[in-house]
Amino acid sequence: MRIIIFLTLILSFIGTSEAQYWDPIKNCVVDRSTKECISNTILTALPFLRINPDARSGALGDAGTALSSDPNAMHHNAARLAFSETDMGISATYSPWLRNLNIDDIYLFYLTGFKKIDDNQSVGGAIRYFSLGEIEFRDTEGKDLGTGKPNELELNVAYARKLSEKFSASLSAKFAYSNLASGRTVGTSQITSAKSFGADIGTFYRTQLGQSGRRNYLNLGLAVTNIGSKVTYVKNLTKDFIPTNMSLGANYEMNFDDYNSLNIIGEANKLLVPSPIPFGNENYDRDTNKVADFREKALFEGIFGSFSDAPGGFTEEVQEISWSLALEYWYDKQFAVRMGYFNENALKGNRKFLTLGCGVKYNVFGLNLSYLVPTNNNRSPLANTLRFSLIFDFANNKEKS
Repeated sequence: MRIIIFLTLILSFIGTSEAQYWDPIKNCVVDRSTKECISNTILTALPFLRINPDARSGALGDAGTALSSDPNAMHHNAARLAFSETDMGISATYSPWLRNLNIDDIYLFYLTGFKKIDDNQSVGGAIRYFSLGEIEFRDTEGKDLGTGKPNELELNVAYARKLSEKFSASLSAKFAYSNLASGRTVGTSQITSAKSFGADIGTFYRTQLGQSGRRNYLNLGLAVTNIGSKVTYVKNLTKDFIPTNMSLGANYEMNFDDYNSLNIIGEANKLLVPSPIPFGNENYDRDTNKVADFREKALFEGIFGSFSDAPGGFTEEVQEISWSLALEYWYDKQFAVRMGYFNENALKGNRKFLTLGCGVKYNVFGLNLSYLVPTNNNRSPLANTLRFSLIFDFANNKEKS
């Protein structure tokens, strides 16, 4: 199915129009005509880098920073790989996109794997491919500009190492490529592909808790992902930030007996990019060059300044934090039932959804399924869509042989 888009969207400013301004009394961005608070969502380039490609964490409200180790740790927190109890693993995930609209040619494919070097070190790699299907391009006057097949790609490699018996850290290097309308022209502007080199930093802590004979564990994870160069689709225009993100997660694992265990999981995420400044704010364009100042910040100025740059102060900074809560029940470490909830502030995107899923392990093979149900009117591209991940554990195969 074809989707009609306008190339001029690529050239538009990531900001607000004159119909919006910051109201210091209401402490929010308001519509000039209605005087009501409206969304001041943080927008970035290459948003596909933040799409969760893992069906397991997809069933846990997208929480994954502090889960037990598996190949999909490459997306959330590669430091988890250092605590893997198996020697090697590979996972493949397929996520249909906009299936609710009967679109069958847009999808996300994720292939990832890891290998332990020794008891303390692991290496991993991942490939993410996002196909946007066949697109019919039109100009602002509705003139047909032909069709294309936009796509986006990420390549990622990681090294994880235990720094103690309870603590590990990881460093990942990545390359991201986005081809939305390369080779086309809007006015005098030539559209090109966007490219970015970046890195992820992860830490993971795992300790045993409780004095009883049963082993309970606490996992803590902290990761900063997508620390990368700014990009643009048009030469000589202002470059935009990619979705640098900080996540903090906790997972309390309770083992009731030899067959039954329960994970209680919580996670918080915050984008480390400048907060949008509405047009009516005095800090919108201090240098009067007709480009919003928050878009012109340097990379690390934007990252470190993202904790205190919101026009609404501390209140708005807190609004930019999304959170997830989830439960994961395992029977005999072979069958899992999962559920989770994801929440984002109504003025910062308003994504709110319930997730459900299950998983099964048998010899060298594992399968995870997840299903997303929106809980408000803000529909998700993954709404009512079944995602699945296949996992192969070659270490178990070697032990059985």
